[in-house]
Amino acid sequence: AKKSYFSPSVCLLAWTITLIARADAFQSSIGTLPRHSSINVHRSTQTSMHRGRDVSLGYTGCNDRLNSCLLMGSVEGDFDADILNKNVEEAQAGSVKALLRAFYKFCRPHTIRGTILASFAGTIRALIDTPGAIANPQWAVRLPKALIGMVALLMGNAFIVGINQIYDVEIDKMNKPFLPVASGELSKKLAWTAVLACGTIGPAIVYNFFPFLLFKLYMAGWTLGAIYSVPPFRTKKNPILAGLTIATVRGFLLNFGVYYAVKDAIGSSFSWSPKVAFIARFMTVFATVIAVTKDLPDTEGDKANQIETFATKIGVDRIAKGASLCLVANYIGAIATGIFAKAGSFNLVPMIGGHLALAGALIFHYLKLESDSLGSIKTYYKHIWDLFYLEYVLYTLI
Repeated sequence: AKKSYFSPSVCLLAWTITLIARADAFQSSIGTLPRHSSINVHRSTQTSMHRGRDVSLGYTGCNDRLNSCLLMGSVEGDFDADILNKNVEEAQAGSVKALLRAFYKFCRPHTIRGTILASFAGTIRALIDTPGAIANPQWAVRLPKALIGMVALLMGNAFIVGINQIYDVEIDKMNKPFLPVASGELSKKLAWTAVLACGTIGPAIVYNFFPFLLFKLYMAGWTLGAIYSVPPFRTKKNPILAGLTIATVRGFLLNFGVYYAVKDAIGSSFSWSPKVAFIARFMTVFATVIAVTKDLPDTEGDKANQIETFATKIGVDRIAKGASLCLVANYIGAIATGIFAKAGSFNLVPMIGGHLALAGALIFHYLKLESDSLGSIKTYYKHIWDLFYLEYVLYTLI
């Protein structure tokens, strides 16, 4: 029976990863990762280096600190100032295509990937764990509900990252000026419209189509995501509260919620299987690490805006070392779980071998980290997310 589950799960997840890769290619083609900070754009003689060549930048109203930050490169990737200048001009001129492109960036694609992969992996896991669910999938009934649930999750994602960009606009002008609100691609009015729409429609979908327990879990994540950014709470100012918020929402609530929703949709009662308990625990720890390492490239802007993070208080080098050790311990725990669990609880090759391979990849990338280089820090943080995504591949196989 296990053999028959393997192929559909791998094919479905491979299809998902292919879509994400195509989205990345689209993102690169439209220049979503440039570094820019002002609304009105004009040509000037200021230059920045992009992949080894000079790129002209045009800014009005930039301060010296921001201009210095521009020379350091984008926090989330290389940038092309000319492309961003063009994007801002088109969006401000009312181009529908440009505004859709801005909204896509507004949703923070790297967080969308995590949400989509968590949804697909949780769905596959629930189907594999339920006898007869794959043999008799009833796609005509279940697929529309699954898509509706995905829309609700993506709207919750957009609400949380969107409201953060609105309240963090001054910080983002220094740390992430390629983001659409900070760059001027998306006005605050349109940003608020998108946030309020997503923050209303998402909960309404869950309330009307899913069990009330899932609605309560969804609103718990919705609330935690809001108070992370919104004054007077603004839990992001406290590194411990910020870490707990991200760990709870992206670690526990998302993974438990998806699995519970799928079990309910196929008419099977929920139970804490070893695999579900493992992924909820493992990803909560992993999300905690992401909550800490996300601040590594942002220390300059955070210090300027009195945002206390572990990176600003302890230093990039120590935080990167501590985060890597924490993840290595997490992988060791996963391997130990596979070794000492009751026979038959896990498929040992992916559970032990897979986590051993990912731990090796983590150590490899950490050893290449240069804590005084922003480019190296960005690469290290990107690899943390890559390992996060790959864990969901293992989840369908263990």
